[in-house]
Amino acid sequence: MTDATARPDPEPFGPGSLLWEGMGDQRLMLLLGGALVMQVMHPAIGAAIGDHSVYRTDPWGRLTRSLTSLQTWVYGGPEAIREGRRLREMHKDIQGVDAQGRSYHALSAEPYAWVHLTAFERAVTMAKYFGQPYSPGEERRLYEEIIHLGRILRVPERMFPATVDDYWRYFHDMVDTTLESHPTAHDVLRTALTVGPPPIMPVPLRRLWGPLGLTSGRVNHFVTVGTLPPAVRRKLGLPWTARDEVRLRRLGRAVAATVPHLPERARYMPIAYRARQVARARERLVRAMRVA
Repeated sequence: MTDATARPDPEPFGPGSLLWEGMGDQRLMLLLGGALVMQVMHPAIGAAIGDHSVYRTDPWGRLTRSLTSLQTWVYGGPEAIREGRRLREMHKDIQGVDAQGRSYHALSAEPYAWVHLTAFERAVTMAKYFGQPYSPGEERRLYEEIIHLGRILRVPERMFPATVDDYWRYFHDMVDTTLESHPTAHDVLRTALTVGPPPIMPVPLRRLWGPLGLTSGRVNHFVTVGTLPPAVRRKLGLPWTARDEVRLRRLGRAVAATVPHLPERARYMPIAYRARQVARARERLVRAMRVA
């Protein structure tokens, strides 16, 4: 029995955690393309996604299913634990041999952990470009929550870097020594150029794209490329200029200024919004029972 299956079930997330506040935020949509690119640059993941995923033929359908799973991890209560088990079960038969003759298996510890651990870099990057950057203390707290989420997803415990500093050493080492300019990563980037805006993205966010003079597909590509770490862009051979960075920062400031003022129903994705409503109703009930 592996350490991913032997340990007891962790506690689900609830109100008060950073992930409860951030995982359902619509701004997350701006970072998911970059997460997928970095994930499929791992040769095992690139081969598995290239062979088995429907992201080419059903990009938003795949994204909707992924978002439902992702929100369940944080907002699903006990269902989050069942979702972690379901994901491991779903991936157990995904295996094969890539174009270079390398065997892969979706549940191998390194790639399974890499998929999860990109979440911390993406959260920090989202705050940097489209919100309020985390303080060092908030980063430590967020990373502890990411580790806890990894336990819910049954990532092998030995794969977690111990501290934030250890994480960044792990991340940069993965970029330098393991990730590659994989064909699936370039295919994901090409797909980003052709799809429209996410169906659930609120209209105020879509309107912010107009001043950039970009179509929805080009915005997907522009934001995906721009929010990748520079070392990742270099490995993929993606150009990025100082002018591009200025445009991205300008978009980021507009998003950061707009989103906090949106109604909660528009700011949060549907599952997160409903979970937050239910949590507040439960809190009101508890207070009423104490007074009665």
